[in-house]
Amino acid sequence: MAGIAASDRVVLALTALAAIALPAWLLRPPTVPVDVDRDARPLSPPTAPPPLRAAFARPLFAPPPADAAPADAPQLLGVVGRLGRDAVALVRGAAGTRSLAPGDAIDGWQLRSLAIDAAYFTRGGQTARVAVPGGE
Repeated sequence: MAGIAASDRVVLALTALAAIALPAWLLRPPTVPVDVDRDARPLSPPTAPPPLRAAFARPLFAPPPADAAPADAPQLLGVVGRLGRDAVALVRGAAGTRSLAPGDAIDGWQLRSLAIDAAYFTRGGQTARVAVPGGE
């Protein structure tokens, strides 16, 4: 059985040296001086959080509050596709039923965004959340 060649010994020695020195070098304390502002005021205590009585008073699994959409807002029939990717809303308007992607408009209402159970429309400064009917 032949011994290890001289060039292999050098590579092995350098590898062992790196295995010992590298962790010690990475774990050394930082040498950057910390700039401490001696004249800085102490931090003020955080303000008290708002009372949670209203959150604790409502039922945990209650449906979201019903938003009254304007009477002329499009009727949402459903949401199809993957939200955030290729989802479209099936909407019934005055001219019939269409599929709308975010940014499309029907009857003056522009579809801004989609949720799993609702569509958000805008017209001028007016916004409307139109829920899927029977969304239980």
